[in-house]
Amino acid sequence: MSSNDPCTTAAIQWSETDRLSHLHDLQILDTAPEAAYDDLVRIATLVIGAPIALVSLVDETRQWFKARIGLDETETSRDVSVCAHAIETESILVIPDLTQDARTKANPLVTGSHAFRFYAGAVIRTSAGLPLGSLCILDIRPRPEGLTEIQIEVLCALARQVASLIATRRVRTEVAAQEVELAASERR
Repeated sequence: MSSNDPCTTAAIQWSETDRLSHLHDLQILDTAPEAAYDDLVRIATLVIGAPIALVSLVDETRQWFKARIGLDETETSRDVSVCAHAIETESILVIPDLTQDARTKANPLVTGSHAFRFYAGAVIRTSAGLPLGSLCILDIRPRPEGLTEIQIEVLCALARQVASLIATRRVRTEVAAQEVELAASERR
């Protein structure tokens, strides 16, 4: 990507231990669906014309989907996660044909009944630059052309919005905890 890359964010050196600790501190894993996240994956499917879009958060042994369209599963094992490869990139991972990429050609999600062929995922990063997962789209047909610049820009913008929603959710949780603590203090 060029210096005009719409996905460029403040990527930092990070350790898997720090990344997982931060992901767990957010207390977002296994939470109920929320319309704001659902709207973002819907926008991704409409703009990119793909049947599947996910907000995927990569945990230690699994990837869990905060939002999803076109996939029944709420999580998959991390060892079949293409998003686990995406979080290792600076901004976006596009694989035009999953059957032709060394990282994914033997993946059961590619070779099995799902038969995924195309993947594009924009990294969801905290404001400190830690990767949490990706907002990704999948298709059952390869796309040798990849994505257009506009589609890349939209996918990256949507991933930033997911990061903003997660940050806002954390602030709300902290404020609610402080209010409970204050109320308890006032009662004493």
